[in-house]
Amino acid sequence: MKKKNRSSKNKTETIKGLLFLTPNILGFLVFIVIPIFFGIYISFTNYNGFNKMDFVNFDNYIKLFKDTFFITAFKNNIFYTVTSVPLTIIASLLLAIALNRALKFGGFFKTVYFFPSITSMVAIGIVWSMIFNPTKGPINMLLSSLGVDDLPKWLSSSKTALFTIVLIVVWKNAGYYMVMFLAGLKSIPKELYEAADIDGANGIRKFWSITMPMLSPTTFMVTILCIISSFQVFDIINITTKGGPGQSTKVIAYRIYEESIKNLRFGYGAAMSFALFLIIFIVTLIQFRGQKKWVNY
Repeated sequence: MKKKNRSSKNKTETIKGLLFLTPNILGFLVFIVIPIFFGIYISFTNYNGFNKMDFVNFDNYIKLFKDTFFITAFKNNIFYTVTSVPLTIIASLLLAIALNRALKFGGFFKTVYFFPSITSMVAIGIVWSMIFNPTKGPINMLLSSLGVDDLPKWLSSSKTALFTIVLIVVWKNAGYYMVMFLAGLKSIPKELYEAADIDGANGIRKFWSITMPMLSPTTFMVTILCIISSFQVFDIINITTKGGPGQSTKVIAYRIYEESIKNLRFGYGAAMSFALFLIIFIVTLIQFRGQKKWVNY
């Protein structure tokens, strides 16, 4: 009797658990799984959002290799990733090391540095567009007062626009990843630094021999998140430059937006989306394979 009662209770608890999970499962199916499979399907069609959906086999994917705009967007994305990811990691790590010490008003500075990461990208884009204004912006006005003649045009020049966006994004995201590095620094045993002091190690030696190896799991996680975010960048570009001047700041996500929303080529846009997914997947896979060589758990 006791076994029957236990089995009936287990069944009841299982049913209750499934009932509680049902809304999440349905939401996952409706908003994640079904759109993914529908996106895969329309990537093989010329769907325009209305009544046109002819099957075109792999034409959309083949077109990617011939699309000069997509190739340019891919190159811009690579430059954006190669510059923004290291700069974000360095900036956030330096902030974390500085704030990890028992500083006066440390909590206030942590809040100040973290605040940009929770601020709307729309507001940030508008404000920094005014700051980097080539004629009336405070930065160029300051440079002009210092006697600089050849003033940079920042977002208005194809030579500097993409790197200017990198600087804005680094400023916004550094505080967010700073919190992760702070948590990693707090988890390092103090005994390691005490032993290094006894051995006569200086600050630089302790940083490279203790801090960085012990922070390697955090650094790995931050690197993965930064790389994924760098390939998904869209909002700051749409607000500040809209892919210009020319094609200088057009990245893959913005190219997908152009084809899908502006040109109503949802089939081709879906193909670019899955190409972007493959790029992110391959880069992430390489990172996970390479972590064994430098990540210490």
